[in-house]
Amino acid sequence: MKKIISQSIKNIYHLVQAILACFCFGFPSKKIKVIGVTGTNGKTTTCQMIAKILEEGDFKVAMASTINFKIGDKEWVNKTKFTTLSAWAVQKFIKKAVESKCDYLVLETSSHSLDQYRVWGIDYSVAVITNITREHLDYHKTMEKYRQAKLRLFRKAKTAIINLDMEDPKVFLENGAENKITYSLKNSEANMLAENISLGLKKTEFSVAGNEFSLNLLGDFNIENALAAMCVGKSENVSFSNMQKALEKIKNIPGRLEYIHNDRNLKIIIDYALTPDSLEKLYSLLKKINQENGKIISVFGSCGERDCGKRPIMGEIVSKNADYVILTNEDPYNEDPEKIIEELARGIKNKKEGKDFWKIFDRREAIKKAIQLAKDGDFIIVTGKGAEEAMAIGNEKIPWNDKRVIQEELKILKK
Repeated sequence: MKKIISQSIKNIYHLVQAILACFCFGFPSKKIKVIGVTGTNGKTTTCQMIAKILEEGDFKVAMASTINFKIGDKEWVNKTKFTTLSAWAVQKFIKKAVESKCDYLVLETSSHSLDQYRVWGIDYSVAVITNITREHLDYHKTMEKYRQAKLRLFRKAKTAIINLDMEDPKVFLENGAENKITYSLKNSEANMLAENISLGLKKTEFSVAGNEFSLNLLGDFNIENALAAMCVGKSENVSFSNMQKALEKIKNIPGRLEYIHNDRNLKIIIDYALTPDSLEKLYSLLKKINQENGKIISVFGSCGERDCGKRPIMGEIVSKNADYVILTNEDPYNEDPEKIIEELARGIKNKKEGKDFWKIFDRREAIKKAIQLAKDGDFIIVTGKGAEEAMAIGNEKIPWNDKRVIQEELKILKK
């Protein structure tokens, strides 16, 4: 059935559902300022930063992101595995935010939801683009179609926030929004330019227009995320001082470069990285912070029923940067896990299976193997799932959380 019905026909169904949902809930987005955040990487972190900045500006904020939901002081985990929910769920959430008297809704908005009209009828006030790199080509087929899906978010927004360092920002600069705010780490023409950048082991520091900022999050890509959030703050008249306070309050983002504390002096990090670009950035950062020259042990896989063309590219990136590579299950859905892992393995270079490269289908066993291999000062990098609470196998979603499994295996191996 999935292959018989074309996506264009399915999208008509989604559109009808969205229209009905808007009328049913009374077009609630007209009663709240909606900030939409899209892009390949960094959306979730940017959403968290925007919410914190607006709260520091004394606004009441609602947020729906890949990892969590928030209405005022109430927060709960997103267990759905969806970045943007169905039209009914989204409109219901917006109405709750309005009823709770929230001033803003920060809505992480995927290219799928834009293409499928799931966010039809939402009155976006501000649209943010983080970047566009290879992802979801199984669905969009070409990068141009992927980019055009993202552009839908900007067609009605009054304010557009654009990363000048991304590939081809001109497309978004020409979107027609009344107000455009740009950000960059290197383009002096940007409205929000990061200068005096210092990438440390525990903190990231930079300045904007003479104002100094300190992040507890690592990497220049997190400076980009912070700049995007600061552009939103600027558009809503939040002061630089309040933005400084807000960003410093963020200690970590669940599943995003999240360090797992342990008593073995192992540097265990989980991250959501699941695209070639995000893996490149992650391992580039690791090289900068690996001052003790510890071994890097990588545990990763690739989602089933998604862009399979990126798999060998991902395999090559990881094998180039890691000392030990362990391929494992991620979310195979109805695709053959063996096929997924073999496609990843095609990209593995300069590694010998059984010596510094393994295929371990059971993700728990793969994590266990990594911990057994690791010695004092080594890095264990587990990517692909971040803070997710489930693994999709066939049509089932089994309970799963990388952080929890790592902590369990550390305890077992300690005995």
